[in-house]
Amino acid sequence: MNRRSQPKAPKKRDASQLVILTGLSGSGKSTVLKAFEDMGFYCVDNLPVELIPIFAELHAAGEAEFSRAALLVDAREGQQIQKLPGLLKHLRREHAVSLVFIEANDDALLRRYSETRRPHPMGKDYSVRESLEHERRLMDPIRSLADVVVDSSQFNVHELRNFITRRFKNPDRHPMLISVVSFGYKYGVPNDADLVFDVRFLPNPHFVPRLRRFTGRHANVRKFIRSFPQTGQFLKRMESLLAYLMPHYLEEGKSYLTIAFGCTGGKHRSVMLAEEIKKGLEKKKYATKVFHRDIEK
Repeated sequence: MNRRSQPKAPKKRDASQLVILTGLSGSGKSTVLKAFEDMGFYCVDNLPVELIPIFAELHAAGEAEFSRAALLVDAREGQQIQKLPGLLKHLRREHAVSLVFIEANDDALLRRYSETRRPHPMGKDYSVRESLEHERRLMDPIRSLADVVVDSSQFNVHELRNFITRRFKNPDRHPMLISVVSFGYKYGVPNDADLVFDVRFLPNPHFVPRLRRFTGRHANVRKFIRSFPQTGQFLKRMESLLAYLMPHYLEEGKSYLTIAFGCTGGKHRSVMLAEEIKKGLEKKKYATKVFHRDIEK
């Protein structure tokens, strides 16, 4: 929401959220839908209006993959979009639904259409300005029902995305997915890694006959690696570094971060440390997954 937006008081949020996203063509709806997707919402673009009640029932049934969902409907629906106000009033009697309306002033919309050279979905027989005027009249009854009205005229895509993230993120989770990867340098560094840490300075369990056949997931391997003071010092410094970096990545709008730990073969040291870092990040409420790229090689 920019300085001029005047949203209604938002509904109380919980772990289950159903958002209907709509607004003017060229206002940034696709950017907003992508922001919802990055937050873990199940997103559907251009869902026919008559299918919204069916989807709402799936959402209400409590299926995990539908517990947080965002649906985009707009002028591409043609005259069918006029059914949305009545349908929304009916849905709100049975479901907790938030309607988000994205708009922008004519100057901003005309500039965006000029830059992209895309036709307005209302039709090619009218100028863009005439199409915008017609669309505003068509969408005005829907706008009046919105829980949140966002004027994106002065937003760039990052600012718009950040607003949506702050407004709709799960309050108990950070809106960034962190992938922690272990790998072996002998097989190459992961191409998609944002941060890479070389842990070959730690003693190698590969040279301990009783440990060689196990991986960094095994209790005895973990105990061996942890028995060296440099392991604890490294983990402590990593915790401090990530505590410093994560808020800055979030502020920048990053939605996905890959942290890679590499040892010689990707079987022992990097695996153990990746698992430890994942646990630490999860305690800080970051959505985290771990991937051991070379553990079976």
